[in-house]
Amino acid sequence: MHAARIEDYSLLADGETAAVLSRDGSIDWLCWPNFASGACFAALLGTKDHGYWKIAPKAEITSCSRSYRLGTLIVETTFATVEGVIMLIDFMPPVDPKRKGPAYSSIVRVVRALRGTVDLKSDLTIRFDYGRTIPWVTCEPGHHGQSDILHAIAGSDTVILRSGATNGVTLPNKGKDLSTVTEFSLPEGETAWFILTYLSAFADAPPPIDVERELQRTESFWKDWSSVNTYRGAYTAIVERSLLTLKALTYARSGGIVAAPTASLPEKIGGERNWDYRFCWLRDTSFTLLVLLGAGYQEEARAWRLWLLRAIAGSPSQIQTMYGINGDRQIPEWNASWLPGYEHSRPVNIGNGAVDQFQLDVFGEVAAALSRMPQAEDDLRIPAGALHARLTDHVCDIWREPDDGIWETRGGRKHFTYSKVSAWAALDRAIKLAEHADIGDYPDVDLPRWRSLRDEIHAEVCERAFSKKLNSFTQSYDSEELDASCLRLVMVGFLPPEDPRMIGTVEAIEKNLTSDGFVLRYRTETGEDGLPAGEGAFLACSFWLVSNLHLIGRKDDAKALFERLIALANDVGLLSEEYDPQAKRMLGNFPQALSHIALVHAAVTIADQWKPQH
Repeated sequence: MHAARIEDYSLLADGETAAVLSRDGSIDWLCWPNFASGACFAALLGTKDHGYWKIAPKAEITSCSRSYRLGTLIVETTFATVEGVIMLIDFMPPVDPKRKGPAYSSIVRVVRALRGTVDLKSDLTIRFDYGRTIPWVTCEPGHHGQSDILHAIAGSDTVILRSGATNGVTLPNKGKDLSTVTEFSLPEGETAWFILTYLSAFADAPPPIDVERELQRTESFWKDWSSVNTYRGAYTAIVERSLLTLKALTYARSGGIVAAPTASLPEKIGGERNWDYRFCWLRDTSFTLLVLLGAGYQEEARAWRLWLLRAIAGSPSQIQTMYGINGDRQIPEWNASWLPGYEHSRPVNIGNGAVDQFQLDVFGEVAAALSRMPQAEDDLRIPAGALHARLTDHVCDIWREPDDGIWETRGGRKHFTYSKVSAWAALDRAIKLAEHADIGDYPDVDLPRWRSLRDEIHAEVCERAFSKKLNSFTQSYDSEELDASCLRLVMVGFLPPEDPRMIGTVEAIEKNLTSDGFVLRYRTETGEDGLPAGEGAFLACSFWLVSNLHLIGRKDDAKALFERLIALANDVGLLSEEYDPQAKRMLGNFPQALSHIALVHAAVTIADQWKPQH
């Protein structure tokens, strides 16, 4: 067994973790108890021996279709065979973030026979620690007509499998090759269900759940959340799905938002650019919150504000590029050497070494987010205004230093253009807040210094980062390399869209930094990022181009590119990090928050519902 194509997956989530489910009914990735925990299903990065759970008809499938229930994260997959038709309903009941006591996270899988009598098979292979650890499995008799209850335990991890069916249908669970196999026939009109629940090995097992009640509760939870959305443009369905995906990547207990639920899906098949994205980048979460705020989601913004205050508490000099979901600072990068990698793309990196990088741009993104955050009633003792002022003072002290850049290059620090522009943005937002007294209670606000440095940065960027030869802003000072991050200069208000230098930058990137019309981050062939060349077109950058085209007045071109981009989304509306225009397939971690953030922002822009600050 090999993992499916990236675009063949959908997403399940419960506010604590997430699973990816292929169109053939196989859950190939799931980390328990939270996003950053070890995977108990890791077939996505290996084989079925590394853990998966598939439920599907035994006979040849003649057709297959799937969709999310409208406004939810409930996946319905319909399989047709010569025997009949069944629907597989997959969901994860939302976990209450305010609960007291142990965490219980579950995946519920319901099978309904719509026509005929269909023979089905459930293959369950549990492997903790990213496919490395085989659990000890025991069983106890089921109650009230249910099948035997299975317990799989290894160390502190336990999962329990409960199952049952209507009208006397039996679900015999049998051990086979260190897996659990259940083969059964389901007549028309009957239903079978399976519940896999995670708990600590030291906690008591939870009581059985009512499957139909949990399905209704889950549907109501997601529909209620979706109903808050204030977007009313021409692309309602794809925007709603993107917002739901961002919510699905939120760790409800802390307010942290992960960049993606997966690890080490390659940016080039067979290549080395394989990174773990199950952490909270200050940049990505800041972008996410601005998008959610724009769509009317205040609660997530308040939760993130508290997460931020906890995560970066202390000296601004200690601020990291990224944190764990609870604000954890230690995220060592290591290689899961026993996994062969997605389509043999190695190494399989767990953790992320970028945690130790200096990325100047995050200060600008955090400042932009803080300037928009609604005040939380239960803020921590450090007022957010005081934190904002301290961060601004720190930017004044460090902005002249080279950094590792927005793309987390590993080829040495430079004076990256977007990093300097973000430092400018940090000062600009702080100055505007101080002028309106929003951070005026901080006693040491030095507005003259902030204004002077803001002007100095602006002048220096315009002088050293603009190439007259290319008629474009470039990747770094005194460089002739293009970089898609320069598309963000208009978006942060550094220059107005009608400025000839910005029009030149858009045209240069469009002409010289695209593949089949989709935008690359930069040219990896130079080798200056310290890694082997080769990656796909970066979807977020392509959406940034949409926004720029619209803002400079090329509205038809913007709309045409936007529609090409959203057509890349899979059948359930999800996007990965990158796209290979030649092989016509998705690349990178999936689904990727930054791609969906940029999609929503582009949709709002072309609907004339957003304009950059100046």
